[in-house]
Amino acid sequence: MTILGLHHITIVCANAQRTVDFYTTVLGQRLIKQTVNFDDPGSYHLYFGNAEARPGSVITFFEWPGAGRGHPGIGGTHHLALQVDDEDGLLRWKRRLTDHGIAVDGPLDRHYFKSIYFHDPDGTIIEIATIGPGWTADEAPDAIGTEFRAPPQEMMIANRDEARILATTWPEPVPEITGDMALRHGLHHITAIGADIERTHAFFGDLLGMRRVKMTSNFDDPGSAHWYWGTGNGEPGTLITYFGRDPQKTQRVQLGAGQTHHFALAVPDEATQLEWRDRLMEVGLRVSPVMDRCYFKSIYTQDPDGHIVELATVGPGFTVDENVETLGRTLKLPPWLEADRAAISQNLRPLEVPEWRPMEEAR
Repeated sequence: MTILGLHHITIVCANAQRTVDFYTTVLGQRLIKQTVNFDDPGSYHLYFGNAEARPGSVITFFEWPGAGRGHPGIGGTHHLALQVDDEDGLLRWKRRLTDHGIAVDGPLDRHYFKSIYFHDPDGTIIEIATIGPGWTADEAPDAIGTEFRAPPQEMMIANRDEARILATTWPEPVPEITGDMALRHGLHHITAIGADIERTHAFFGDLLGMRRVKMTSNFDDPGSAHWYWGTGNGEPGTLITYFGRDPQKTQRVQLGAGQTHHFALAVPDEATQLEWRDRLMEVGLRVSPVMDRCYFKSIYTQDPDGHIVELATVGPGFTVDENVETLGRTLKLPPWLEADRAAISQNLRPLEVPEWRPMEEAR
């Protein structure tokens, strides 16, 4: 049985149009599917991704109109990270975001990558991280994740130099997203919060068979653990990371706008998914039946802290009900809801979706 990497992350937003505007116009993501929450068809479920709508590039949103802000905590996700090729691209993003009036923290050196942080309109923490230098910065390739590696002290000191960090940006305005800064690779990692890092390792490492690729501390809170799991050599796009936090000092997550509802790991096919379902049930975990999400099949379980974890198939994909050129332009419903299309549409505010242009045309 194989976990391939990340499939998607699903977040709560309070206003679908505002979310479309931010993720398409500001971040250059493509709206790849405009549909509804299959379990609550009175509300939108929006999918954003790269040009090819590839699993691992996908960020989705349940719209809960007018929802109050949630709060991160144990059992929830802290942030999501998107990939950029290199540090020049990272600095271009910092300049572009600040010129849009968005507060940016960084660039910060995380030893294994460099990154910036900011918030979307609902308060979701978004990180943009470089692809390298990677896990072999302080461990041999065949030994990554086998020993604790403390953050280098000189790096910790540099990350506290606020004046230098504030001054480090791209020297010119970045009005257009060029191909060399595009977030086309998709997700870099997802970071969640747990109460017992060893227990989390038993779930992702021992049970799900993901490879621990780094044991370190939270660079901003060196008294707490920060461990990473991935597949293969821990390539960006396969990574789940957890902050280990003291449950006596850290509240539990409060779901609401800006907080993650669940994240999904990719499995190759339905047969593998059924094997995983049997395995999870054998060890006593609660697991949902297989759910037909049209674009993939899903099962749902929970990590040891209660975070919903989905195992989703890579197929049949987002072109099963529209061609790749017209993804996300119109409302798509599963066959079993088509008879209710008129009533469902009446409850949804129509969306204005910017025309998608490949990055080569936007340069």
